[in-house]
Amino acid sequence: MTRKTVLAISAAVIFGGGVTAFAMQEHTDHDGHNMPTSTANTPSETGQSAFAAMAEIVRMLDSDPDTDWSKVSIQALRDHLVDMNELTLNAEVKQQVNDATITYFVTGEGNAIEAIQAMVSAHALQLDKMDGWSASTSNEVDGAKLMMQPATEVERTKIIGLGFFGLMVTGAHHQPHHFGIATGQMTH
Repeated sequence: MTRKTVLAISAAVIFGGGVTAFAMQEHTDHDGHNMPTSTANTPSETGQSAFAAMAEIVRMLDSDPDTDWSKVSIQALRDHLVDMNELTLNAEVKQQVNDATITYFVTGEGNAIEAIQAMVSAHALQLDKMDGWSASTSNEVDGAKLMMQPATEVERTKIIGLGFFGLMVTGAHHQPHHFGIATGQMTH
């Protein structure tokens, strides 16, 4: 499949059309073409995960007649998703375990450093609210340090099993946070 074909299929999916014979044709651009309106056999995923997260928020905002568009910033959400990507793909983590604390040394280079510092400090606040866990963090020159103090041996084993990245995805606060960033109710 050529790049042009992939772009045509992607455009059809993004704009709500089905993958039809029209979408399978090779196109150099989309000017003057009507996109198919059928949603039969259309994938629900809008693409790469950051793109899909933004698309989901835009759909939610667009369907709410009370949306205050003057406060909406999809760019702020995108910036946060870039930080999530930097942390997930470009951070290096070393774990140190002692009797009372499990410490994660999270380091990176370039843009990853700022993303690590923003994400780890913000997430530590959420982790500290969880039953059986105490979390604290400090920014370091090349990243951040996350210290976890479990209340029980069961929680200690869970924290070690989750590891740093498992801890970063723990809790159901990400989706409301993303919506809050996009609508100007929270900061990135």
